[in-house]
Amino acid sequence: MSRSWSGRPRQRYFRRPRSRWRKLADYALAALVMGLLLLVSARIDRFETRTTQGAAVINDGDSITLGSERIRLRGIDAPEFSQICSKDGGEYPCGRRSREALSKLVAGRQVTCAGWERDKYGRLLGACSVGNIELNRAQVEAGWAIAYGGYEAEEAAARRDRKGLWAGEFDRPRDWRSMHGDMVEIEHGSYGRILNWLREIFRFS
Repeated sequence: MSRSWSGRPRQRYFRRPRSRWRKLADYALAALVMGLLLLVSARIDRFETRTTQGAAVINDGDSITLGSERIRLRGIDAPEFSQICSKDGGEYPCGRRSREALSKLVAGRQVTCAGWERDKYGRLLGACSVGNIELNRAQVEAGWAIAYGGYEAEEAAARRDRKGLWAGEFDRPRDWRSMHGDMVEIEHGSYGRILNWLREIFRFS
């Protein structure tokens, strides 16, 4: 046994050989990582930005249809079509007003949308525009949609100026859907983007 400079005998450490089960676990982990990498590489085309354009059917204040493609305006949330809000002591159909506001922005012109994410309903999450008007931003600026993972500054300005929904009282669309038994989708921020990425990776259709 060798000795250190202090005169004390040095202890030699021997690594215990890995057990059979530990080796199997390591092999399984390596195979899992390799399989995931192969899956991602095979589906990388799903994350390419898709651009679609045409005449739009306005479904509500934050969703449209272009041909066969259903599109949800990314980063915003508008009242559901049947949602009711209050203003000046009375009720009014804020969901219909939001849809009307989007219809006026489009005014029968060609709409262009771009995005790669899809929500849990299979709708493309897109940024849409008519000419130089970005529809997502314009709906929030006018107060007929609220921020939902984007456009926080535009929402703050609309709230300050009491535009659209902010002129009265309303349930946030997400809360309204929850109260009426509808599915609630996650906000379109960073966390939502990660979930959408995973959904696309493991979607087998």
